[in-house]
Order: sequence, then structure tokens, then C-alpha cells
Amino acid sequence: MYAVFKLAKTKGMIALEPHIENPKDSALFQNFPSFTKNHHAMDFMCDYLRLMTMGTENPHEMENLMDQDLETHHHEHHAIAAAVTTLGEALPAFGIVAAVLGVIVTMGSIAEPPEVLGGLIAAALVGTFFGIFVAYGMFSPIGTNLQQYFEADGKYYECMKVGMLAHLQGYAPAVSVEFARKILYSHERPTFAEVEEACNNAPTV
Repeated sequence: MYAVFKLAKTKGMIALEPHIENPKDSALFQNFPSFTKNHHAMDFMCDYLRLMTMGTENPHEMENLMDQDLETHHHEHHAIAAAVTTLGEALPAFGIVAAVLGVIVTMGSIAEPPEVLGGLIAAALVGTFFGIFVAYGMFSPIGTNLQQYFEADGKYYECMKVGMLAHLQGYAPAVSVEFARKILYSHERPTFAEVEEACNNAPTV
């Protein structure tokens, strides 16, 4: 963000056009390979930078648009996590159904010797165990982990949003990046000195 904002400040927003129109071949973005690999994040940043180059100057309208964009992004991700979690919540019921079917089969063989009945009852209990184990040991943790991952991903986009809004309001690149830094979770947030050092070493075009 610092490299982008500095280029825009020194050479004007028009200087960003060749970079945001074809970011994969951009000499600016190629300096940040981990960012260019994140296609959704790159599209998000380029879309709003493009709006700025087209003359969007009202930060409040831009913020409202970004919020709606991020809300849509959040709901799409939430639907994925919710589907996995709902599947996990449903699996114990399948285990109960398996147990009931096992009991029905067992009752149909009630005249069989104990060793046969024991095997049938064990099979019924295995169905119950499998349903509960897969639900609470696999799908529920996966759903929770997906939710946490998507929330962290959303924070990444909020960081870009705040930085770009600060730039749109006319702040210096170092200040805009500082605004963005404050949005990050405390365990991931670099210090002011670390950001300043990284900005001083940021590649330019």
C-alpha cells in the first residue's frame, strides 16, 4: 500500500492506471509476489484504485461501497462455514438412525445365541459412535476453523479498506499505512518502527 500511495502522491493517480489495469504484468505489483498470488485481494485493491483514478473523491461514498462489498464477501464465506457446521450438527442424528436400525435387526434375531446378539448390538453402537465422532471430532472443528479463517481474511480486507480511504482523504502515504496498521489484530500487528522500516525499504517504480 505504501508503494502504491507513494506513486500516486508523487506522479498522480493517473500513474497507477497501467498497474491496476494489468496487475499481473505490473512492475509495481511484481515486487510483492505473495499479494499478487491472492487474486481476490488484488482485485479488491485494483477495483477501488480504479474508481479513484476515474474521479471518485468522496470518502464517505467509497466507504459505504466498500462496506457493502465486504459484507457480501463475508456472507459468501459465512455460508461455506455454516454449511460445514450444519453438516456436523446433523451427523449425530445419522448415528442414532444407525443405532435404531441396528436394534431393529437385533430384535429380529432375538432367538439367536448371545455371541450373535453381541455382534449385532456392537454393530448398532458402532453406527452411533461413528456419527458422534465424525460430527464433533471432524466437521464441527472444521466449520469453526473455517469461520475463524474467514474472519481473519475479512480483517485483511478491512486493513486495505482503511488504508485506501485514508489515502483518498489526502493523508501522506506513511500516515495512510499507519491507519491500516491499527486495524490488524494485536498478535499480527507490526510495530510502528517495523512499518516505518519496511516503508523506507519499499520498492519504487
